[in-house]
Amino acid sequence: MCFGSKDKTDDTPAPRPAQQHQQSPHASAGKVNMPSPRHSLQQQRPQSQQQQYQHQQQQQPAYGNPNQNQNDYAPPSGPPPNFGHNQQQHSGGNDYAPPSGPPPSWGQNNQSSADDFAPPPGPPPSHTRPYQSAGDDFAPPPGPPPSHRPPMNNDDFAPPPGPPPSHRQQQDDFAPPPGPPPSHQQHHQHQQDDFAPPPGPPPSHHRQDDYTQPPPGPPPSHSQPEPKKHDWESFVPDTALFPPPPAFFTGYDRSHTTNATEEEANAGEAWCAQNPLTAPMDLDPVALDALRTHNIRLMSSPQFRGKLDWVSSGVWKGKTEKAAGDACIISYPPLYCVKYDSPLIPANQARGPKTIYYEVTIPRSAGSNNPFLGAMGGGNEEITLALGFTALPYPAFRMPGWHRGSLAVHGDDGHKYVNDRWGGKDFTRPFRRGETYGLGMTFTNVGGRLDVNVFFTREGRITEQWDLHEEGDAEQDLPVTGLEGFHDLSCAIGTFSAVEFEAVFEPGRWKFRPQGI
Repeated sequence: MCFGSKDKTDDTPAPRPAQQHQQSPHASAGKVNMPSPRHSLQQQRPQSQQQQYQHQQQQQPAYGNPNQNQNDYAPPSGPPPNFGHNQQQHSGGNDYAPPSGPPPSWGQNNQSSADDFAPPPGPPPSHTRPYQSAGDDFAPPPGPPPSHRPPMNNDDFAPPPGPPPSHRQQQDDFAPPPGPPPSHQQHHQHQQDDFAPPPGPPPSHHRQDDYTQPPPGPPPSHSQPEPKKHDWESFVPDTALFPPPPAFFTGYDRSHTTNATEEEANAGEAWCAQNPLTAPMDLDPVALDALRTHNIRLMSSPQFRGKLDWVSSGVWKGKTEKAAGDACIISYPPLYCVKYDSPLIPANQARGPKTIYYEVTIPRSAGSNNPFLGAMGGGNEEITLALGFTALPYPAFRMPGWHRGSLAVHGDDGHKYVNDRWGGKDFTRPFRRGETYGLGMTFTNVGGRLDVNVFFTREGRITEQWDLHEEGDAEQDLPVTGLEGFHDLSCAIGTFSAVEFEAVFEPGRWKFRPQGI
């Protein structure tokens, strides 16, 4: 093994071994001169082996430094130093006697040559340097065996201190737990899955708030008189007579039967813009007498294509042609005159509500004299007739209910129209031949304001009605201005195509008898 680098190598030859002082003849007289083991070994070897051994000694480096000269530990040339001295005193076998004292190799153990077979002095290396020698792998380590070491020593192969694990308490998986079996434990230490009742009395014996137990004391019916029930029937009226709730968001963009053109609708709006609603009128005596006797007259416009005949007081018959367009027949005097009929007038407050009403009958034999009606299928045809009211003035070339200040029920689709020139709203079933229909309005003074109710009759019975001021659709419904009782209102009968009818204003011939006429 090398312990230094080349720059630290010293090429100076090692000093020769010190010569031993010659001993006195007396000191060596009692000893036998024995040749040195090395010298005697060289003499016994053959010459060829000695040459080979010397050659190996020259090539093998020294132990101290591999860079030292191979001749550093070679014996000096010539005979040993004691050869001359021994030769003078002895002769024969003493020429090769070894010098006195131990061989040089014993003086310096670390510098002995590699071919020395003599054991080095001192104890074996394993007794002095156990951790630095490579040849002592199988030598026992120093010190006592691991089992005799103190307990605190961390030896891998030493048993742990204390008794074996099998003798320790609560370490064995299959060992029973300490203490008596659970069945021998006290009653209050039972496990949670035990079916034994819990200790102590039942909860009902010490809990007064147990909902399963009746409250203490007698029942309330035995201690206090029964309270009087609230008579809600005397405060809540019978809702069976209430009108049905209004239909929300049921307006149609167009009717599923007949519809006017957009040009006609725009023309009607333009006419209404040029002719605003008039103020309540003053009636002359003739008009007042006609209103009192119900001798109402019907007035047609030049756009009306048909016949309109007076039958008797308060009775009219009408017939239109097949090619007749939209037309509106207006009554005079108005059925509702603000200055004479309004419930807000102090003189009229004692009379109560004011009602206006009229009836229209569709003849059963209408198709026999009208080729257009007869071709429609014997009674299942559309009745293109409308019953309504309107404030004045109103365009005569438009059906009632399509523009401001008017309302109507159309017989072809059964829809109601209130200032609605589109498709109207669902209201009743379509009209039929041979039936009588009526339309009325009732004005009631409710705390200084007028409440307006519209009702519809079929064969003398009210079948549908609605409140004029009912909640409507703010985006689709238009105002009801002109119908709230502050403008005069006339009967408005609308016709289209071929249709026959009979209008009755005489109360004695009505099938329905309203109050407040």
